[in-house]
Amino acid sequence: MARRYSRRTLLKSSGLAVIGAFAASQGSMLVNAASYDVTGKSISDLQAAMNAGEVSSVELAQAYLERIAAYDQAGPALNAVLFINPDVLQDAAALDEERGSRGPRGPLHGIPVLLKDNYDTSDMPTTGASLALMGAVPRQDAFQVRKLREAGAVLLGKVNLHELALGLTTHSSLAGQTLNPYDLTRAPGGSSGGSGVATAADFAAFTMGTDTAGSIRVPSSHNSIVGLRPSAGLSSRAGIIPFGYTQDTGGPMAKTVKDIALVLDATVGYDPSDAVTAMGRGRAPQTYTSALVPTALRGARIGVLSQLFGDAPEDNEVGSVVRNALEEMRSLGAEIIEVTVPDLTAQLAASSILAQELKFYLGDYLAAQPGSWVKSVVELADSGLLSRTIETFLLQVFPIHSQPDDYLQSEDYRNRLAARETLAASVTAVMDENRLNALAYPITRRIAPVIGGNQIGNNAGLSAQTGFPAINVPAGFTPGGFPVGIELLGRAFAETTIIGLAYAYEQATHHRRAPYTTPAALPAPVAPAPQSSDTGPGSITGRVLATGGNAHPPIDVPFEALVYWSFNEATREFGYDITLSGVSAGYVGGTYLHHRTGTRLNGGVAHILTKQGQNQLTGKVTLTEAEATALRAGQLYVSMLASGNPLQSARGDISVSGS
Repeated sequence: MARRYSRRTLLKSSGLAVIGAFAASQGSMLVNAASYDVTGKSISDLQAAMNAGEVSSVELAQAYLERIAAYDQAGPALNAVLFINPDVLQDAAALDEERGSRGPRGPLHGIPVLLKDNYDTSDMPTTGASLALMGAVPRQDAFQVRKLREAGAVLLGKVNLHELALGLTTHSSLAGQTLNPYDLTRAPGGSSGGSGVATAADFAAFTMGTDTAGSIRVPSSHNSIVGLRPSAGLSSRAGIIPFGYTQDTGGPMAKTVKDIALVLDATVGYDPSDAVTAMGRGRAPQTYTSALVPTALRGARIGVLSQLFGDAPEDNEVGSVVRNALEEMRSLGAEIIEVTVPDLTAQLAASSILAQELKFYLGDYLAAQPGSWVKSVVELADSGLLSRTIETFLLQVFPIHSQPDDYLQSEDYRNRLAARETLAASVTAVMDENRLNALAYPITRRIAPVIGGNQIGNNAGLSAQTGFPAINVPAGFTPGGFPVGIELLGRAFAETTIIGLAYAYEQATHHRRAPYTTPAALPAPVAPAPQSSDTGPGSITGRVLATGGNAHPPIDVPFEALVYWSFNEATREFGYDITLSGVSAGYVGGTYLHHRTGTRLNGGVAHILTKQGQNQLTGKVTLTEAEATALRAGQLYVSMLASGNPLQSARGDISVSGS
């Protein structure tokens, strides 16, 4: 039987409660880490400090935990961290003891890392940030997680992602919206947005992300960090929740190019569980740090793909930063050559294999995962245990119900695979003809959208659809202060080339700067302001009893909740006052406002009212125009989910006419 952890035990705590919980459980092991400042420190900096006896791995872990407590749910409330490893301090202490008795295993010994929560971990939940996998703990670690443990890295916890990696703005049913630390009104990029934010805010020394169509590189650009999408076949995907195996990859995100090289050294390699890694045998150097040459740009030939800069006025803001970066590379000795890939737009359209594989490979994972509450993508879409945005994607953007079960044997699928080979050959031909070391362009033509918007101008397909490696390195900031990166794409398995170019550029320019919202000096804890459900005069009000009998399908649960609600037509504020009865608060895993459409019985999560059980819950959220319309049509409902099984829920449908 699959092990489960309750959300009460593992879901992130607010404010200093994280540290308080660890202090209570670890006793004298917890020490004062305030004397060591982890902000801005690279892996090499931290390793040198531990070797010199200036700090221990336990102290590093505590220092990062204190920053998470100060800034993730408190302060700017970035909302990046999903789970804290309950054994993190014991794990760090064991590695400290090992360092003292046998010496460090290597550069990652005792270094804290946060993982995107689609990497399987045998001792923590792996949820893809979806309620459909709430509490599920896989049988074994993902290949790259196992390699990190072997290298001595300390698993600090897991971070939020765009649910099941199916988007670029990092919003999920399990955690909600992650915020960008450089502009709290904007998204952090995605799907590895939690990884990007955690790295930028110094919640860990480095993070791990995944990339199917920009999910490492987009948040790296939007958070002023370095991110690498490795060549197809270099790093194993085994144990990563799949989006589409043809384009899926996993790789490191860090503050420096050297850190990327160190983590890559630890995580690449052949894995019999992922057949594509046979292509990478013998293709990795003894160490990727051999590529860290400060003069690597001298004499390098960089091809500029103007096709990917865009020609709309809104593209100029990012494009000018990247053009300036190219001029900086020129000043460092590089030759900058404008090039064109023939029929690039048509080739990218023909070779995309993204949502086409989702139904099958994600479906296989759900079916095989003992902790999954749904066993297929169709069940997922019908369950209500996902965010409203992902439900819309599955039902409207990509109608999974109508996709033939034999699609992977179809002519369309074979044509897309063939088009990938054609695109790769076209890109290689352009690079060969112009004797290029790399191609350069912005990973996105626009900065991150305001929360609730969609990312515009994604250029991630060139790397994803050729299988070629690409690295994002900070290139500067827009006049408004938002980070921009430049992407360098190389030939297959040419990671050493693009790492070298990125390193030379980074060392000469040092464009990265830390976000203003997460300073080194931690603020004093501030008690949260009391919430009110009052939405003002002229509100519609009502009440509903949430019971298991109202769920679809109906279920007998030992709890119910009385929901008083109000809605202000002018402000679209939805207020709620909810009282749980029948069980203790610990029995309940969270309370949600759902939005269903048409005749569908269930609907995705529109708003998270609380992520933990509470006997009394009061507050308000602002509905979108579409949600306000749904409320008037009787298509919103409140649910309370049992912490041990989200299929056990009490539901109350909001009815204006029946109020």
